[in-house]
Amino acid sequence: MVITKGAHHIGLTVPNLIATRNFFVDTLGFEQVGEVPDYPAIFVSDGTIMLTLWQANDPKQATPFDRKNIIGLHHFALKVENLETLQTLHQTLLNTPDVEIEFAPEPLGNSSTQHMMCYIPGGIRMEFIA
Repeated sequence: MVITKGAHHIGLTVPNLIATRNFFVDTLGFEQVGEVPDYPAIFVSDGTIMLTLWQANDPKQATPFDRKNIIGLHHFALKVENLETLQTLHQTLLNTPDVEIEFAPEPLGNSSTQHMMCYIPGGIRMEFIA
């Protein structure tokens, strides 16, 4: 019997709290659902999952993301409604500051599922799947 019931939230330490918050709210349409200014942390949600964004104490001294050499989060993936939404999002992200596209929408293996990978502001690796 499975004990867990899906993700409640994902916590991410980021080098620029406001830039990352703005990416999720302004670019992806998330809603800011909370904030703890003295922590500092901001909570955003797409109505299905919540992300906790924490400000790194000293971003210049923080270890940048390295998916092949650091234990921990390799990437996280969010679903989008369909291929058209994924393609539109890709075009939006091409023109979004501090976003680096790793690869454009393409088939995931031999399935009909399509996905794309990018690095969001702060360098966190993120996948979108349709």
